[in-house]
Amino acid sequence: MTPSEIPTPNDGCYFRCFSPLRLPGFGARLLISLGEEPMGMAIDQQSTIAADREQDPPELHPVIRTSAARFLLEHWLRLLGISACVVVPCFWHRNIEAGDLSSHTYNAWLVQLIQHGHAPGLWLAWQSTNILFDLVLSQMGNLLGLRTAEKIVVAVAILVFYWGAFALVCASAQRVPWFVLPCLAMFAYGFTFELGLMNYYVSLGLSFWALAIALCGRGWERALAVALLPLIWMAHPSGVVLVIAAGAYIAVAEMLPSSHQLLLVAISGLVLFFGRFYLIGHYRIFEQERPFYFYNGLDQLLLYGPHYRLPAILLLVVIVGCLASHAIRPPAGVELLAASRLPLQLYVITIVAAQMLPDGIYLPQYTVALSVLPGRLTTISAVLISCVLGVTNSRKWVLVSFATVAAIFFFFLFRDTGTLNRMENQVERYENVLPPGQRVIATIWPFPGARIQNHIVDRPCIGHCFSYGNYEPATRQFRVRALPGNPIVTADSNTSAAMWFGEYVVQPQDLPMFQIYQCKLDMIELCMRELASGETNGKYGLFHLVH
Repeated sequence: MTPSEIPTPNDGCYFRCFSPLRLPGFGARLLISLGEEPMGMAIDQQSTIAADREQDPPELHPVIRTSAARFLLEHWLRLLGISACVVVPCFWHRNIEAGDLSSHTYNAWLVQLIQHGHAPGLWLAWQSTNILFDLVLSQMGNLLGLRTAEKIVVAVAILVFYWGAFALVCASAQRVPWFVLPCLAMFAYGFTFELGLMNYYVSLGLSFWALAIALCGRGWERALAVALLPLIWMAHPSGVVLVIAAGAYIAVAEMLPSSHQLLLVAISGLVLFFGRFYLIGHYRIFEQERPFYFYNGLDQLLLYGPHYRLPAILLLVVIVGCLASHAIRPPAGVELLAASRLPLQLYVITIVAAQMLPDGIYLPQYTVALSVLPGRLTTISAVLISCVLGVTNSRKWVLVSFATVAAIFFFFLFRDTGTLNRMENQVERYENVLPPGQRVIATIWPFPGARIQNHIVDRPCIGHCFSYGNYEPATRQFRVRALPGNPIVTADSNTSAAMWFGEYVVQPQDLPMFQIYQCKLDMIELCMRELASGETNGKYGLFHLVH
């Protein structure tokens, strides 16, 4: 490439990064184009680019070295606008309803009490992982207040995940497939986020960034991916496992010809198969029966009831239609298979891993199981299927279809989280009439068909009362720990679970203690009552009506 041939910002593929990493199906040298391509780009253009990939790239021109910054300058308004749209669900209600998030925020308040010596019987344990989100939330909460900090930190977490996933899609597709953004927006607010697994969620977002940098970087740029590993570990060890496992697979795959890569997939499957037997033989596990096709990535859209099957099915139809319309054209079909080989292999392996993993594993250092393991893993599956989509020729109908499905999904999400907000407002009104420092427990059942359980009692207690059944301190998975007999929170996981399910027998030392529960079959209207010694906390309300 001569200086006169260097792409300009007006060219369709001017933003390129050259990598010495060889990847199967991507040509002898990986040439990743992160430039904007027009809708319906002709197949012969892709053929030209593919041929260009087979050539060793020359020394980078200074213009190319600064193309990343130029890309950001060229598209900053679009990127800013998309980012603003993506974080709208963080602000469309007074509270962000996302499962365990309420508990994370409540425990950040407990951290403040511990640091000021106002939480007898509670202490902060030192740990190196599963803490990043909580640390940032606590520090920002000290400056801005926990409710404001929660909004900001969650919005940042969303953007880290969203743009990290998009960077990985771009690195795999060797282009900027803007049309997949509606899909990634749905996955960003999918099952993992709505369950409130915030540290795990952040670790995935950072690991996507690390993999994208490793794929398209060179030299010192790849050192950035390594530099992210300690931060990923602080968030959750699963992200580090993802980076190492995917990186190792890529390193091995690049040494094999295309015809032998199916063997590598098979070997990976065998490793997972024997890994399952190792887990069964060495740890206590539990499993939940699911159809074999359930954990395909689209299960991330199944949240608060059976109506979420509609966007999940529609998205599946659009994805199949997009891939089929591209594959039926013979030259494009061959190129699709070649360009998507690596993400497709990783997708298949991830699906197999989701099938092999149990739903939960009891580790000796924790008092409760590491749970929802397949559901967590399919977040990665969802991003990998987006990587496969990214190599296709985008058509307007694809973008319109994805946007329509996203509109349906977010309409459901807005409505259902709005209902949870109204329930949390009821909790806050009840708790505000109590004298300060009272103990409160809750028996709140999820809606029929919902996969999400919300801790809507925890956040309203901040600054006023204590959520006595809060699960975090007793699990030993988080920083906040509790000594038996403390007046703030139970130190036993079995006791916490019994309170949650309405099976706890109130002890004299628990009093005074109040319970918030669903008192009507609509599951939305809540009531509060003071508990008496010797009674079971599920004696009244929905638990009693159902049983």
